Amino acid sequence: MSGWEIATLALLLGGMVPALVLVARGGPVDRLVGLALASSVGTLTLLVMIQGDGQSSYLIVPLVLVLLGFAGTLVYTRLLGPKP
Repeated sequence: MSGWEIATLALLLGGMVPALVLVARGGPVDRLVGLALASSVGTLTLLVMIQGDGQSSYLIVPLVLVLLGFAGTLVYTRLLGPKP
């Protein structure tokens, strides 16, 4: 295993597992935090994998994930807000 693969595994275990626990067992606000954390960790994981492969043409995937994760967080925040 290369150093990039070890870093990817560490990110997945150290970041994605707590995010999935928050999403699965928390209240509504905890689930929103878990969603934001999973989006951030997923983006970092993809960036590490791309760096390990040396393919800069794949950088569009984490960029799209950042934009969709941010938009999803805004949508769920709006849904969890007080009703007028």
